[in-house]
Amino acid sequence: MQQEYKFNYTIYNNLEELTAEDKQLVIAARDNTKNAFAPYSKFNVSAVAKMKSGNIYKATNQENASFPVGICAERALLSVISSYAPNEEIETLVVSYDNKNGKSNHPISPCGMCRQALVEYEGRTAGYKVIMTGQEGEIIILENAKSLLPFSFSSDDMK
Repeated sequence: MQQEYKFNYTIYNNLEELTAEDKQLVIAARDNTKNAFAPYSKFNVSAVAKMKSGNIYKATNQENASFPVGICAERALLSVISSYAPNEEIETLVVSYDNKNGKSNHPISPCGMCRQALVEYEGRTAGYKVIMTGQEGEIIILENAKSLLPFSFSSDDMK
């Protein structure tokens, strides 16, 4: 039996097409890339979340010479939120990057490990919007994190 999976997303040509609130979050995420510690890849990534309470949390990727020890910005952000705001729900999460070795002019998607973490975290909440961007150019907005990983592994699979 063949099935079909669909999800909706919106592509914006530039920052000026966004709502004022989303524009502010994208600017914050783009600016926050300067705080990344990426001396090996030179690929600075930032993740910023606006909570339903209005609070904003930020994180960046943190590399390590022992490569498996580093952490991506998205999972660092979820750790920050889980530690400092465990009872707050994410409203919008933005991922941006600054590639010091090349262009940063198109949206990037989180890696597979981060997609899994984002989807699992979303399961604790009513869901949240995901915005993907570079330092300039197109911006993609997803209605929810589940759209990033439609066949994710979950706690339901362990029952």
